This record gives sequence, structure tokens and C-alpha cells, in this order.
Amino acid sequence: MAEERRYCLDTNVFIEGWNKYYSMDLCPTYWTILDQLAQQDRVFAPIEVKREITQHDDGLAGWIKTRPYLFKEITIEVQEYLREIMAKYNRLVDSTRQRSIADPWVIAHAMAEKAIVVTKEMPAGPNSRRVKIPDVCSALNFPWIDDFQLAREIGIQFSAHLANGSA
Repeated sequence: MAEERRYCLDTNVFIEGWNKYYSMDLCPTYWTILDQLAQQDRVFAPIEVKREITQHDDGLAGWIKTRPYLFKEITIEVQEYLREIMAKYNRLVDSTRQRSIADPWVIAHAMAEKAIVVTKEMPAGPNSRRVKIPDVCSALNFPWIDDFQLAREIGIQFSAHLANGSA
């Protein structure tokens, strides 16, 4: 039997999902599925993603705090990949604005765990001074997808119904 694919999630997959596409009031089952996949070690995120999310005291931070199994700690192998990434792509992190701090960690953890990077980011483009996760992944010939592709690959299907049960 083929080994199931694993996925390393970027911070924006959680934040945008929670606040927009898969908000808890519209798609609670999405979060149940994500939780089950985390318990099976099919989806995970670096501990740095948890740090970014828990900087705000909101519903997502509360949900995250009760799921320590979702987050991977830093290992020597992750540190080695991180060093390689930052040596070539130091603009991946915007340290002056304290943005994208977890981005290199997402890639490094995915590389160490042989997982696919999942991010809401799109490539920055050839004329941009910014470097984004997809740019680095593409340059390193490392797989990345967005959360919609993740849903397709895992087989998540959404259905709609009226909350009060009437039609």
C-alpha cells in the first residue's frame, strides 16, 4: 500500500480559513476533519505557526491551544534545512515588520518530514522584492499547494444546509 501524503500547513491556512472560507459558524466539520488528520499525523504545522496564531486571543487561538499534537518541534534536521533556506532566501522573512516569521520554518519542517507545503500565498512574481513560500518551494523543486488543493487531495467535500433545518 502506498504511503499517505503528509502536509505542512502555513499560518495563513489557519487564519484565513478560520476568518473567511471555513469559519467555524459555516464549516465546523472542516475543523473536525483537520483535527482528525492532525491526530493521524497527516497534517501538521511548525511550532512557530502556533506562536504566530496565539499572538491574538481569539477563537482560533483557543482552538489551536487545545491541539498540541498538531505542531512539530524544531529538530536538528529542521535547523539544517532552515539554514540552507535562509542562506539563499533571506527576504522570505520581513524582520522589520515582524511578518512571515514562520515561513522558512514551514518549508524546513516540510522538507524534514517529506511533506507537502500548504499555503494561501501565491508566487510573488519576477518584479517583486518580496520572496514568498511558493517562490522558494519552486526554486528548490519542492511541492506546494493551496488549501483548496489540500481539500481535493484529502477528499474533503462540503455540503450546505440551513442551520434551523428548514428549506
